[in-house]
Amino acid sequence: MASALQPRDETADASRIARRLGSKHVVYRIDVLSDKKISSNPVDRCYYCKMLLMKKIKELAEKEGYVAIEASNSSDLKDHRPGLKAVRCLGIRSPLIEAGLKKADIRRAAKARGLPNWSKPSSACLASRIPYNKAITMESLKRVENAEMYLKRIGLSQVRVRDHFPVARIETGDREFKTLIANRQRICKYLRRLGYKHIAMDLDGYRTGSLNP
Repeated sequence: MASALQPRDETADASRIARRLGSKHVVYRIDVLSDKKISSNPVDRCYYCKMLLMKKIKELAEKEGYVAIEASNSSDLKDHRPGLKAVRCLGIRSPLIEAGLKKADIRRAAKARGLPNWSKPSSACLASRIPYNKAITMESLKRVENAEMYLKRIGLSQVRVRDHFPVARIETGDREFKTLIANRQRICKYLRRLGYKHIAMDLDGYRTGSLNP
């Protein structure tokens, strides 16, 4: 399932891994921003988005004779995850949660099976970069995606650009602070071309769901 909320490189990675595993990979594109309950970005936005996406996945799976599942894990239960309510409402199973597997367990298993993405930094939809109750637009999503793609090209791996437009608040891992500082002039120049007026480095570093209530 692909939408404006997913970074382009995520879809490309999924396709590469599917080919490596010899699995059938179908990309279904959906316009999530046409749903005002999503684009208006309420605190429970993830519920409405997950409901929309999983309904379609369930429909497609049943059409092909499959059972729809989703990939939340036990570590996700500690975070603000209104999308899980939608999953349960639809009766879709979460086998990783049922097995009690945490993120670290999944990485170890993926490494043991030789999967190329076992150490890939965690990712989240681009909407998670937009403060709640601030409308999500194609412009803001592209701005964030382009900013993060640039930061990854200069060597940052775990990075988020929180869009407090016209301020860009950059979160990255503690070990990558030096890279961020060393390239600050290049970064400021590029992000200003995207429309940001002020570029800030978050001294707390990268935190999952730092915009969550």
